[in-house]
Amino acid sequence: MKKIVFITLSLLLAVSFWNCEKDDICPEGTPVTPRLIIEFYDAANPTVLKNVSNLKVMAPNSTDNRFSFNNVSKIEVPLETSANVTTLNFIQNGSNTDTSDDNLDALTFNYQSTDEYISRACGFKTLFYLNTTNPVEVTNDGSNWIQDIIVNQPNIVNENEVHVKIYF
Repeated sequence: MKKIVFITLSLLLAVSFWNCEKDDICPEGTPVTPRLIIEFYDAANPTVLKNVSNLKVMAPNSTDNRFSFNNVSKIEVPLETSANVTTLNFIQNGSNTDTSDDNLDALTFNYQSTDEYISRACGFKTLFYLNTTNPVEVTNDGSNWIQDIIVNQPNIVNENEVHVKIYF
């Protein structure tokens, strides 16, 4: 009896693998919802990339969704898929323990989004399109470290290009 049950289970397992469809497994490397790609430039020399140090990026009033960057000129940050606006605090000197020298600039990204079907296994990915009239707003608190923002590519459909340039 045990032998029959084992053979039956083995056959069921084998048949289930043979019945797998191509769409049952999402292949590694499948394009997913793209992140916003930002490059930093020297405001005094706008063609020169500039590394940002001790940068913390986080949603306002959040302790969970935060990203720290150090000595990089390019970063990737996610946009909110369930809204048409994402506000992120860009905190210069924010990733170190001394908070007395933190300088917070709040950036609000305004966009439309659309969901694109990938496959049954992978589901959907969200694509973003920055508004043409007001794509990025900076809250001006009188001591902004970010001096200028240029939208390089308003269509955020992949991570292969820079979407926004920040000058500081």
